[in-house]
Amino acid sequence: MPRLPDDAQIERLAQLLEQRAVPFKGFNLEALDGYLSAVALSPEPVPAAEWQPPIWGTPPRWDDAAERTQVLAMLDDQLHLATQRACFEGDDLPELLAPLLWLPEDPDAEDDDALDVGRDWAFGFFRGVELREAAWERWLDDNEWVDEAFHLLDQLASGELLPEDPTAAPTPVGYRQRLDIIAALPGMLADLQHHRIDALTPREPLRRAQVPERNAPCPCGSGRKFKKCCGGG
Repeated sequence: MPRLPDDAQIERLAQLLEQRAVPFKGFNLEALDGYLSAVALSPEPVPAAEWQPPIWGTPPRWDDAAERTQVLAMLDDQLHLATQRACFEGDDLPELLAPLLWLPEDPDAEDDDALDVGRDWAFGFFRGVELREAAWERWLDDNEWVDEAFHLLDQLASGELLPEDPTAAPTPVGYRQRLDIIAALPGMLADLQHHRIDALTPREPLRRAQVPERNAPCPCGSGRKFKKCCGGG
């Protein structure tokens, strides 16, 4: 059963990804967290057999079956973390649910626009979106706020703010702007989770009221036949 990973497990997974995934164009820990956030929030379910392979770039060779089972369990725990983060209700997100992305030791003390904080996380998120791209596109088309959230994530991924005028040059996204977007991430993910639950909740179909036979007594109580009363319109 998935559980929230502790610091030691997260550190171990980070090292494993650096050794087995990053050299083969797979994900680092930050990109994995963004990727699994998109998987957890996907408009349509994504089976593990589909979301697991892209993590590694090239399928890794495990030492034995036990190692493979252990690593897959760690990934399930990370997906559980992403899901619990999106489901959190409240203003103060616990540290154990915080997005796993790199920040300077004192983010407020830094002011270096060359720092591309959040880039890998957003990159991973969009890789996860690609797994169900058509379904996400429907959400984007039908909900302006989802489109706005994606624009903010695209600023993290690309480092550019596209102007309304297509002939104008894009504006670089500064360090402070990146921090503002990162601070808004938990709220964005929670909103997407609420929308996902609402979209996946079955709706009770409206039942058509039974229409009496034409020669049956009218249900209005007039004593006349239905065809001569309410059904005679």
